[in-house]
Amino acid sequence: MPHADSSLIPESIQTKTEFWDHIHTQLEGLFDGQRHWVSNLANASSLIYSSLLAFPKYFGSADDRAVNWCGFYIDSCLFPAPQHPTSKSTDDSNRLLLGPFCGKPACQYIQTAPDKARGVCADAYIHRKTIVVPEVNLYPGHIACDGETKSEIVCPLIYEVQEKTHVLGVLDLDCLAAGAFDDDDRIGLEKIAKLIVNACNW
Repeated sequence: MPHADSSLIPESIQTKTEFWDHIHTQLEGLFDGQRHWVSNLANASSLIYSSLLAFPKYFGSADDRAVNWCGFYIDSCLFPAPQHPTSKSTDDSNRLLLGPFCGKPACQYIQTAPDKARGVCADAYIHRKTIVVPEVNLYPGHIACDGETKSEIVCPLIYEVQEKTHVLGVLDLDCLAAGAFDDDDRIGLEKIAKLIVNACNW
């Protein structure tokens, strides 16, 4: 099957639970034989974004209900050091850096230092829990990368090793409709986040 076909949604899928289970299965196939997190996160953001556009019962491509952004912010320490550094340097400590995504251009980084952190992504990362925001303009400290966004869901990427947990970053979805995401989305995305974490070398 061509890789692009993995984003097709069968007509038999009618519920959000069925949708996210289908995405999980498709991602397993795309990740097969690949462990690099950049490549896997790129395919994950593309598959989720494209599949949501093809699922009109709850999202679709309409201007008033589409998911308009899907992607990742990753702990800066996980990005490889430059192989050919220049005289220009930045202090990326205590930051989530923009990773693979689909949608309009987004914020380059998100502060996670206790005295600087704000917004949904920072909160999900720091508190290690998924945050569902029905109306982003009512969320304290919301960072508006796209003024058209009405609702958001952010799921942390949690890596467990040797009885310790590490938060690697977050998976972030924005929608043009208010109240677009619910507990079914949370459960589905948390399973997908776990799959993504376990499918990659960090």
